[in-house]
Amino acid sequence: MANPTTSRYRRSSIFVTIAVLVLLVLHQDIWFWHDATLVFGFIPIGLAYHALYSILAACLWAVAIHTAWPSHLEAFAESEEDNL
Repeated sequence: MANPTTSRYRRSSIFVTIAVLVLLVLHQDIWFWHDATLVFGFIPIGLAYHALYSILAACLWAVAIHTAWPSHLEAFAESEEDNL
């Protein structure tokens, strides 16, 4: 029987991996290269897109750290240090 903590970690890791791959594809924003549209009247659309992209990437890493961090490995390492 699988350990529920390890199973949750595996599911979270798969989700984070897929989300990172999606972000890698979205980073190639060729659709805004020749668009002269201004957001809020002064920010070029490409710059606004990358600002939102950066916020999304930061949120993804926060989710990754919270859900997919291998805490079971940290617990193992800390228990080994206690035994030394």
